[in-house]
Amino acid sequence: MARFSVAASGEWIDDDGVRQPAGEVHGWVPGTNQTVCGLALSRSRLRRFSHVNWEYASTDVLTEADRVGWICPRCTAAAGRSRTDRRSWSRVNPRP
Repeated sequence: MARFSVAASGEWIDDDGVRQPAGEVHGWVPGTNQTVCGLALSRSRLRRFSHVNWEYASTDVLTEADRVGWICPRCTAAAGRSRTDRRSWSRVNPRP
């Protein structure tokens, strides 16, 4: 499975002086010029955060205290496990 980093519309500096994503966040593969969902980074004016791994899930809940305001659902879906990694069904022998 590919490793994704974060591209965001804004940034903030944490207590250690490291840039962190803020605003709208998308998944991004370093070395490319587009997000996982297909937005061009340059046209969308998204900043690259190659040092921040994509660790968002569809179940994440954002509050007013979070600097991230929106997580792209298409990037979240693409960054999730592929269908071959897990099965939602199990094979059962119909005869005892």
